[in-house]
Amino acid sequence: MFPAPDPRPATITLFVAIQRYFEVALYLLVLTGFGTLASTGGLDAPTVLLVSGALLFRGYLLATRRSLVIPERWTNILTLSYLALYAAEYLLRSGGFLSTFLSATVHLVLFVMVVRLFSAQRNRDFYFLSVIAFLMVLAAAVLTVDSTFLLTFSGFVLAAVVTFILMEMRNVSTRATIHSTESSGESAYRHMAFSLAATAPALVLLILLGATGIFFILPRISSGYLSAYTAGGQLTTGFNDSVQLGSIGEIQQSSAVVMHVQIDGDKSGAFDLKWRGVTLSNFDGRTWSTSHEQHIAPRLPDGRFILWHSDASRQAQKASQPVHYQVLMEPMRTNVFFLAAVPQTLQGNYSLVALDNGGAVFDLDPEHPVSRYEAISNLYQPGRDNLRAASGPYPPPFSPVYLQLPSALDARIPRLAEKIAASAGNPYDKAVEVETYLRTNFGYTLRLPSTAQGDPLANFLFERKQGHCEYFATSMAVMLRTLGIPSRIVNGFRTGEFNDLTSQYLVRASNAHSWVEAYFPGYGWISFDPTPAAPVAVSTGWSRVMMYVDAMASFWREWVVSYDVSHQRTLGEEAARGTRRWLDALRNWWRQQYQALLATVRRTQSVMALKPERWSVAGVLITLTMLLAVNARRLWRAFRRGRLAARPEKSPRQAATIWYERMTRVIARRGWIKSPAQTPEEFVTSIEDAAVRERMAHFTRSYEGARFGDSAEDAQRLPELYQEVSSVARR
Repeated sequence: MFPAPDPRPATITLFVAIQRYFEVALYLLVLTGFGTLASTGGLDAPTVLLVSGALLFRGYLLATRRSLVIPERWTNILTLSYLALYAAEYLLRSGGFLSTFLSATVHLVLFVMVVRLFSAQRNRDFYFLSVIAFLMVLAAAVLTVDSTFLLTFSGFVLAAVVTFILMEMRNVSTRATIHSTESSGESAYRHMAFSLAATAPALVLLILLGATGIFFILPRISSGYLSAYTAGGQLTTGFNDSVQLGSIGEIQQSSAVVMHVQIDGDKSGAFDLKWRGVTLSNFDGRTWSTSHEQHIAPRLPDGRFILWHSDASRQAQKASQPVHYQVLMEPMRTNVFFLAAVPQTLQGNYSLVALDNGGAVFDLDPEHPVSRYEAISNLYQPGRDNLRAASGPYPPPFSPVYLQLPSALDARIPRLAEKIAASAGNPYDKAVEVETYLRTNFGYTLRLPSTAQGDPLANFLFERKQGHCEYFATSMAVMLRTLGIPSRIVNGFRTGEFNDLTSQYLVRASNAHSWVEAYFPGYGWISFDPTPAAPVAVSTGWSRVMMYVDAMASFWREWVVSYDVSHQRTLGEEAARGTRRWLDALRNWWRQQYQALLATVRRTQSVMALKPERWSVAGVLITLTMLLAVNARRLWRAFRRGRLAARPEKSPRQAATIWYERMTRVIARRGWIKSPAQTPEEFVTSIEDAAVRERMAHFTRSYEGARFGDSAEDAQRLPELYQEVSSVARR
């Protein structure tokens, strides 16, 4: 891919090592950038396969140290040829203008990136690939909020740090006129690898730590400004004001996480709740819809929205079984809040909330999509005897709305309903009979009919006799209406797996569900679920591993993606409380240590007062022992020097140094101080006294013989010569 600047076969320049690692680092930068983008699921399968194949082939060439460079002329031809395909894709692809344009542009950019990866030779080509890799990561940040982005982003940062370090080293080496060489070719690669392996991870760690600190400290002004660009998929199709029969079944095909729910005080997964989304009242035989008008929910001074509606159960208002919970939603492009029945209050970072007469709650704040909220619901359910005795007229709007039937309803359906409920004497028992009949006589399946049915409801009840929750709920709601019982269906979710690591319920798209609500005067809407119970999932070791993965993902969504001013306030309060607890603990520890020391001193004083003589001797011995311990090293050094000076022939060089130091101290008393810059001979010539100078000359010759010649004889003469110099110097 790159030309070698130094062709000498016997040696290898450092530039070649830099060049080699730069190729690998740039390849890893592009690979991690594309991997981050592909992991979001925003690319189509053919694009992922083709680009991945090209990247793997490029990696094979690097691993085998082979070169494949596309000539620049062919690069231009390929790029111009793909422009025609770009125009064709844009014109022939179905879909909206923005989605078509973005898809075609992404394909064009990825094609140019692959071509440039096999033809890059100049600095501008390297810069182009680096920018494309960064843009892929930026696009991934817009398309996903998953915790795996942190791992892929960390890998990208590591590759980017190494790439930019090597890019700068390469530019400097290119401008250098002299290249350093290594006697062994492999040593250049080895030294470079060790240096990068030690430096790059440390820099990445510092970058991530600094970014984390800035992220958590920097004030949050707004949130969700990129949420409009995230993919909503098919999750929203089942929670609109018009839902075609079969939409919930399509949602249930996915296992994507929809939300996490944490109920206060629930540490063992004791609740089995349904999370209401939208209620639908009008059915034309194929599609459920609603005509409920929305009205603004009143807001309390503390920020909570009141969710009581006019047709709420009077008994539920009297009897209270409140439960408080927090919900963390994944981005799914819906403005519906999913709440347990019967919702009372809702709180979150939203400026405007609306609700309809069906009990659905909507977010009308365009700046803050549904993400994190907390609510209180009343779980009170009246007893069966109370519901059997329920009587009275229905409110005026109920007859035309909740008793409406399709214009072309199959005549067999009312007859079946009458047959099922023949033995029941009140509306509640009739509803229970219909619910039980559907649960026990029909099968559950997620397989949708292969062909469109003229009457899907009649086909389910009399021919196919198996389906998913929408068919069960629709059948029960229609049969109840034929019996004169107001009914509607609710689309939402069932409670999913419980993660005991986070004390949260994990709700997936596969937990999407439809059920029925029937109205009983005085008690309001009561839930019925005619769908057969699903088989209990078997827990495995892999399931446990996924719980840990979910715990990490939940933390990521809670404290990174959904991080806002309220999280900052919570974090600050926890930090302040933690600091106070730490200071209190430190203060208590210090007080305990002081009291223990004080008690020890008092006990010691009382013991010493009984026998002062013994403790006085012990104190002196302890003091002497401590002095000896402190000065042990100095005493040992003095003892060793004394032994060397007494027997200089054992270690002539060290003994010569000791005797020369003693001699210079004696001479210094007469005023002849040796300068560190003077040699022994220069010092001798500087002495004015002839007698002293002569003795010093003899001493210096013996010193040099012992010090530099390791002469034992010269070392033995040093004590005697020292005495002569000392006697003359004292006169």
